[in-house]
Amino acid sequence: MTRVEVVGAGFNSAGRGDGVARAPQALRRAGLVAAVSARHDVEDAGDVAFGVPVPERGRSGLLAEEALASMVGGVRRRVAEILAGGGFPLLVGGDCPVLLGALAACRDVHGSAGLLFVDGHEDAWPPAVSTTGEAADCELGLALGVTATGVLPTGVLPGGVLAGGVLAEPGPLLRAEATALLGPRDGAELLAHGVASLRESLWFATDRDLTGRVAEKTADAVATVEGAAARWWLHVDLDVLATDQLAAVDYPQPGGLTWAELTEITATALRRPGCAGWSLAIYNPDLDEDGHEAARIVRYVEDALSCLGPRPQAPAGEGTGRP
Repeated sequence: MTRVEVVGAGFNSAGRGDGVARAPQALRRAGLVAAVSARHDVEDAGDVAFGVPVPERGRSGLLAEEALASMVGGVRRRVAEILAGGGFPLLVGGDCPVLLGALAACRDVHGSAGLLFVDGHEDAWPPAVSTTGEAADCELGLALGVTATGVLPTGVLPGGVLAGGVLAEPGPLLRAEATALLGPRDGAELLAHGVASLRESLWFATDRDLTGRVAEKTADAVATVEGAAARWWLHVDLDVLATDQLAAVDYPQPGGLTWAELTEITATALRRPGCAGWSLAIYNPDLDEDGHEAARIVRYVEDALSCLGPRPQAPAGEGTGRP
């Protein structure tokens, strides 16, 4: 039986302590840990501590830079410990930048990392151009090392501002060929703001591309990631769902997936032994007064994790071993 370790990272990229920052505790109250324990050994590993966020833009253009770096570093260390110990991390945000620490940890332990990225947005805005200043607009671009000019400025991100949290050395966390993006539907917004899409840079399928072809497209996406990375991470941003499926998100859009479609994508990924861990983000409990959305998320997690099988162990000496 696979040991699942639940880790909370209640970080809100807006630099506040409300909204998505409250998601890990709200999902625990809704029965998340008990639901996971129905089929797996489970440990609640608590929440990652990080600095107090300040809602001001720093020199990168992002809000709450210091807290962001602190959070990413904390996630990196905790997830690396779980991976090195043979566990399967279930990382519960907060919002999407928790992914940066998870990818860094996967690379630390396994030497490299791939990514199956399931999200309603591409999340590759150049930080200084982001209309919100939230790192949740930017984390995939940061991981890939791309900006509007194609390359991160030396010493700014991730090797400078986030050096203590993401990388001890400059360079991207991900290669485009080891990355697949499922479900984005913000192409018109990006075009309106002059932000380049990732569509031509990596494996990419919008919500419309997935209609009636979820199984086929997911299998193709997973094969693409596995072809470039032996171990890889699954990231799910719940705003990939249609608003009539989940309304408790900060930035709703037209279109989106159904719960059944998202469950199929997630279960397909979790069946693969190369999937090293899973992060879940963007649920805002402040928009879910009676908790019914939290209960639906917990049911989704339980259903998807029913497909999780044994994970291969990290061979001795694999990766850098640096959490």
